[in-house]
Formats: sequence, C-alpha cells, structure tokens
Amino acid sequence: MRGYVAQRLGLAVVQVMVLSVLVFALTALLPGDAADVRFDESASPEQVATLRAELGLDRPAVERFFDWAGGVLTGDLGQSLVNRQPVSEIIGGSVGATLVLAVVTLAVVVPLAALLGALAGVFEGGRLDRSITSVTLVLTAIPDFVLALLLISVLSLRLGWLPATWVGATGDDLLASPELLVLPVLVLFLRTVCTLSRQVRAGTITSLHAGYVVQARRLGVPRRSLLLRHVLPNAAVPGVQELARVGDNLLGGVLVVEAIFAIPGFATALIDGVESRDVPVVQGLTLVLAVAALLVNLAADLVCNRLVPRTEVLR
Repeated sequence: MRGYVAQRLGLAVVQVMVLSVLVFALTALLPGDAADVRFDESASPEQVATLRAELGLDRPAVERFFDWAGGVLTGDLGQSLVNRQPVSEIIGGSVGATLVLAVVTLAVVVPLAALLGALAGVFEGGRLDRSITSVTLVLTAIPDFVLALLLISVLSLRLGWLPATWVGATGDDLLASPELLVLPVLVLFLRTVCTLSRQVRAGTITSLHAGYVVQARRLGVPRRSLLLRHVLPNAAVPGVQELARVGDNLLGGVLVVEAIFAIPGFATALIDGVESRDVPVVQGLTLVLAVAALLVNLAADLVCNRLVPRTEVLR
C-alpha cells in the first residue's frame, strides 16, 4: 500500500511539472504580454519597455519559469503582474465559491447516483430500469452550457423562480441567498448523476450475476444481507472509479458554469489572468486544479482497494 501511494505521488509530481511547463509555454505563445495589455495603442514603445522591465518580462522565459518553480517549492506562487497581489491571496479569494459548488454538487450526487444505479441494477430490464436509463442517456447527451441556457430560459426568464446570474453577488452571499446556488448546482448535478449512476448500475448487474452471488442464493442467504454485504460493496468499485473521472470533469464543469452564471470563482480569476497575460496567476490556478484532480484520482483508487481489497488497481 505505502509503495503504491509513493509511486502514485511520484508520478503526480512529474505530471504537475509537465503541466506547469505546458501552461507556461502556451501562455507565452499568446500575442503580447502583461505590459502590452496594460497600455493602449497610444502608449510609446519606451513606456511599454519600461513597464516590461519593471515586471521582469525582459528576462529570458526559461529564467522566469525556473524562478517561479523555485518559489513553488518554498510555497511561494509569486505575485500578480497586474496588481502585485500575491497569487495565493487571489486563489484564496476565488476558491470559496468554486469549492462550495463542487462540494454541494458531490454531496447531492453521490447518494442519489448510488441509489438510482443500485435500483436500476437490482431491477434490471424492468420499467424502473428502463426509465432511469432513458433519462440518464438523454441528459448525458446535452452539453453543460446548453443545459445551463435551457434552465436559465425556463426557470429564470420565463417563470422567474430563480436568479439567472450571480451579478452583484459575492461568495459571502451564499449563506444569505442559497437560491443563487440552485441553477449552477442543478446544471452540474444532472450530468454528473447520470454518468455516475450508469456505472453503479453496471457494477450492480455484474455483481448480481457473479458466481458467488448465485451460489449464495442457492444456499438461502437472505436477499437483504446478500445485497448489503456482497453486491453493493463490489458494485461500488466502478462507481468510485468513475467518481474520480467525474471529479475531473466536475472541475472543468464548475469552470464552465462559473463563466455562464458570472460566479466569482476560479473561472473568473483564470479568464482574467489569461486576458491580462498574468502568467503567475494562470500558473498558480492551473497548479491548484491539477493537484486537486490528481488527489481525487489517488483517493478513488485507495477507496476502491478498501471496498474490495483484491482490486487490481494495487497490484
């Protein structure tokens, strides 16, 4: 177990390093830099050159990258090129809304997806199974932004039940106005619960048809005990593995939803960073997202092994 965790963490470090290089290179390929974006066309070349020197953008790109990487090793993500604010403070100010969206969505998705998937699997081929499968297939085919626009059109613009955007709101308004969360969480919830429930259904069906379950039925093991102690733990393995992929997709979906609903979270900070060519902010945000995704995948593998110790993932 420890060897596997150490191996995965070592691989994660390499992946984060490669991602950091790619993000820095792609950002550097964008036309202009922070100094060019700061001024309009009326600025003189001398003014732009002076600001570029103040920001350290006149140094070689490789030197700037290694300076940033060295700071990361000591916990320093650098400063914004726009307002000289520490990147860690920018991340701390934007992570609240993003974290709330992700946590609330998962808190709703996981139990409901497990319930729907287990019911569909236990009653395989029945009316309930066909209904759940049909609805999940339809919702899975709808992109996040299309689903968001449809819900805004119906629930906000036509019926007026919910606010369409977070314009004028802040992360602190969540406790005072939880209705702000409904539409964004609903968009994330609908697609995520469909994907996850289908995997739980498949795992449940596979477990129900396993030889040891069939033999246990013949021996008269109570159905309730069979389901709770043998079928569901094994059925949860593909669900947990899918949850890791769902977690990755959820991070991307949260960014899309934040952009659509004007939520002041990671997406806003990332878009602002790209538009202003604020490389340290872009690198810091992508680094946090990458680490979060890698930790989610590692946690999913460990949970799978805990549920079913013979899982191949640790071999």
